Amino acid sequence: MTETRRRNAWWLVLAATATLMVTMGIRQSLGLFVQPIHAGTGLSIVQISFALAIAQLAWGAAQPVFGMWADKRGPGRVLVFGGVMLVVGMALAPLLTSQWGLVLTLGILGAAGAGAGSFSVLIGAVAQRIDERNRSMAAGVINAGGSFGQFVFAPFAQAVISAAGWAAGMWALAAAALATLPLAWPLRRREKPASTTTEPQPVANEGIGLSEQLRIAFRDRSYWLLHVGFFTCGFHIAFLVTHLPTEIALCGLSDKVSATALALIGLFNVGGSLAIGWLGQRYRMKSLLALMYASRALLIGLYLLLPPTPLVFYGFAAGLGLTWLATVPPTAGIIGKLFGARYLATLFGFTLLSHQIGGFFGAWLGGSALERFGDYSWMWHADIVLALLAATANLPIREAKPMPRIAAATT
Repeated sequence: MTETRRRNAWWLVLAATATLMVTMGIRQSLGLFVQPIHAGTGLSIVQISFALAIAQLAWGAAQPVFGMWADKRGPGRVLVFGGVMLVVGMALAPLLTSQWGLVLTLGILGAAGAGAGSFSVLIGAVAQRIDERNRSMAAGVINAGGSFGQFVFAPFAQAVISAAGWAAGMWALAAAALATLPLAWPLRRREKPASTTTEPQPVANEGIGLSEQLRIAFRDRSYWLLHVGFFTCGFHIAFLVTHLPTEIALCGLSDKVSATALALIGLFNVGGSLAIGWLGQRYRMKSLLALMYASRALLIGLYLLLPPTPLVFYGFAAGLGLTWLATVPPTAGIIGKLFGARYLATLFGFTLLSHQIGGFFGAWLGGSALERFGDYSWMWHADIVLALLAATANLPIREAKPMPRIAAATT
């Protein structure tokens, strides 16, 4: 890769990072609207949870669809189309306040629009412009943008809700989503994948068609094991981002504690994402994934043993934040190692679909558990079991050791 192309690639990383900051910041702040919508419309927590569960599913289903579009036509049109959908979904939500109105606006339009400007398209676009040994770090930087978006948007949304109501909060998010449209310009072209290192890729072939690449991937056990882990990750994140504010309210704490906790998750994941991006260049990514999933089981167990004070919630949020979306760079990195960068947007899109199927159940079952049992105890224990399952599932994944960077640079 020439110096000019390398410099241009990192400018594209910044554009992708800013885009994800907006789309993920908006998505990860919607849990703050559950109680205000419940109070303002009379809809039950279960009804609102169902709409947000559909949003998890729609965001995931959009990933492979928009990923295929981006792989064939370039990511620019995908990002603009998705940005318009996100703006429209957020803007219409206060006007369509039935359960099915929220399903349409937040659950389908907004979620699918955010999905177009999310991991699969953004990381896939950048991966085609950057050499292999830098992809893990680039994915970590992009991922940190999504986490920083949560840090910025959670207190912003809560401030607007407190000052002017939840409808104004939604319209403020719609206005913020307009920023994704000009950010699509630098990423508008589809390019041939950048040259890679001499690290072997036994099943990757940049010259084959998409359908053949999908057949290869779906016959690969390691690809399916990544899906198992990512399903669990989606279950965790959707449950927490949807129901953590309600859990905090059940403990008699203020909505400011909720906003601060969500912001802390995003802030600490900035560091977690950058650290994982760096570590992924030096250690097996499957080992990093196993450690992150196991740490979630430990954190949830500690939370259940401690009193529900603001300090406990802040510590819990900070600990979760270190791994919150930090699973994305190593998961995308393993897929890139196994199958190359040409169809990464599509292949990672299908993995993200598994993530969001888990997210659907995390958001929906959380509301159902609260209605039936009066608290989230059942969900917390399910989280622990799934975290341990995900940690175990990642260990047999086929992944070669990373090549030393000095050796790679001298070849």
